[in-house]
Amino acid sequence: MAVIAILFFIPQTSMPLKVLYSELFAFSPSEIDEDEQIVLSNYDWNLIAEDNAINLKQSKGKVTLINMWATWCPPCVAEMPSLQSVYDSYGDQVDFYFVTAEEREVVDAFMKKKGYTMPVYLQRFSPPAQLEGRSIPTTFLIGKDGKIVIKKTGAADWNSERTRAIIQQLLAAE
Repeated sequence: MAVIAILFFIPQTSMPLKVLYSELFAFSPSEIDEDEQIVLSNYDWNLIAEDNAINLKQSKGKVTLINMWATWCPPCVAEMPSLQSVYDSYGDQVDFYFVTAEEREVVDAFMKKKGYTMPVYLQRFSPPAQLEGRSIPTTFLIGKDGKIVIKKTGAADWNSERTRAIIQQLLAAE
């Protein structure tokens, strides 16, 4: 046990062990009780995609998943494979935003090394108040009506049957 504890402090083994630990304890995120769901009233959030700006306003009225993450964050890295799977399944039906404050070169190198194809946006401006968080990863699943149905801080299994069922319900809603 002492050896494992020591390995958590050695830079070469620390990150992989922390990612593994986060993966082991990443469960399906829970839906917020309907009476506690808040509505994203302000979609005005400028993000940088590649070398051009986009605005979250383009996702108003659509099912949207926003994940705030960083390459140096073990829980963020741990949940990326499940997020990639969900993106692969719903990328043409759900608007996905993987938002980071890191430099483009760092993010691009990470995505290429891992083989991820999810759209990454750089954050240079503060998000709307309802999307502010104090820790990463934080992920929001938003319905067409603007209701935040899931707000999850920490690693989660986004590729679970339960999460896919929630996404399907949101897509089916008028």
